[in-house]
Amino acid sequence: MKNVAILGSTGSIGRQALDVVRAHPDLFALYGISAHSSETSFVAQVVEERPRVAVFSRSLSIDVSGTELRWGDQALYDLAADPQVDVVVLAISGIAALKPLLSALRAGKRVAIANKESLVCGGDLVKEVRKQGGGELLPVDSEQSALFQCLQNGRRDEVEKLILTASGGPFFRRPRAELGGITPEQAVKHPTWSMGRKISLDSATLMNKGLEVMEASRLFDFPGERIEVLIHPQSVVHSMVEYRDGTVMANLSTADMRLPIQYAMTWPERVPSPAVPLKLWEHPDLAFYRPDMARFPALKMAYSCLQAGGGCPVVYNGANERAAELFFAGRLGFLDIEDSVAYALDRFTNRPMQDLDDILAADGEARRLVDEFQSTRS
Repeated sequence: MKNVAILGSTGSIGRQALDVVRAHPDLFALYGISAHSSETSFVAQVVEERPRVAVFSRSLSIDVSGTELRWGDQALYDLAADPQVDVVVLAISGIAALKPLLSALRAGKRVAIANKESLVCGGDLVKEVRKQGGGELLPVDSEQSALFQCLQNGRRDEVEKLILTASGGPFFRRPRAELGGITPEQAVKHPTWSMGRKISLDSATLMNKGLEVMEASRLFDFPGERIEVLIHPQSVVHSMVEYRDGTVMANLSTADMRLPIQYAMTWPERVPSPAVPLKLWEHPDLAFYRPDMARFPALKMAYSCLQAGGGCPVVYNGANERAAELFFAGRLGFLDIEDSVAYALDRFTNRPMQDLDDILAADGEARRLVDEFQSTRS
C-alpha cells in the first residue's frame, strides 16, 4: 500500500489521478491533496475523499473529520516532503510546480510528474537535487511516458533518436493567414484530448510540443538534434523510439491520461487500468506528418532555446505563460502569443541559471517583456 499525495487535485490530471487511486484501493491510499483555486471543487474533494491532509492556498473555514486542513505555500512544500507520503503526483501547472518538485525530490519521493514547465525551467537544479535526495521522476505526460516505456526495450547506446508525436491541435490544417482572429473558445477545443485550458492553448500554438522537446531532453538526457517531432492527428501513437538497427518502438493506447498516470505510480509493475483498451480496428488510418517550422515557429524557437541553454528555456516558458494569460484576458491575439515569446527571447541577455533565484528572476523578466510587448499593441 502506497500513500499518495496529489498536488493540484482539482485540475484535469489531478482528478484523473484520483480516479486511479479509487480504482486500486488495494494499492493506494490517498494521504493528501492540494489546490490553489477552485475552492468549491476542492472542498467537495475533501468531503468525499477524506484525505489525511488537505492544503489550500488560503485559509478555509470548513471542518472535516479525519482531515487536517492546512494553507499556504509552506504547507504545500511540507506535504510534498511528508515522511508518510510514498508517491507525489505533481499536477500543478506552470513554474509554480518547481518549488514543490524540489521539496519532494529532496525528500527522496517518487514524483509522478505531469508538469513539464518545472523540468524545462529547473534544468540542472532539478537534476542535482534529485541526485542528492535520491528521488525518482516518472513522467505522466502521455508522450514522455511513451518514450520512457519504449526506452526499456534496449540499451541507451542503441538509441538513434526519440520521436515525439503531436496532434497538431485544432488548427493543424487551417492556413496561417486565418489564425489571427482565433478566440480563446476556439483555441481550447482540442480534437482528441480533454485537457485544461492552458495546455489546450499550448497544443494549439505547438508551444506545448516545444516544451516537451525540452522536457524530453531533461528527462532522458538526449540533445535536441536527436529529438524529432511528428504530427499525428489521431493521437493513438503517443511517441516512439528509433534504435540504431532501424527498429522503431511505439507506444499506442486510447487517449486516456489515466494510463500514464497509473504507470508512473505503479512502475515497474503493470496492473489493470480504468481506461478503455485500444481497438486498433477502429483506427484504420494512422497518419504522420513532419511539422512545418514556418507555420509552427514556437517549435523552432524551442529547439533554439534548448541549444542556447542558460535562461532561454526559462524565458520561453515564462513568456508563454504570461502571453496565455493575456490572450485569455482578450489583451493579445492568438498569433501575438508566438510574437511575444520571440520578443522576450530577443531582448533577454542569456546567462547561466545558478540557482532558484536566477530561475525566478529570468521568469519574472520574461513576463515583464511580454507586458512590454503587449503595451505596443494597445
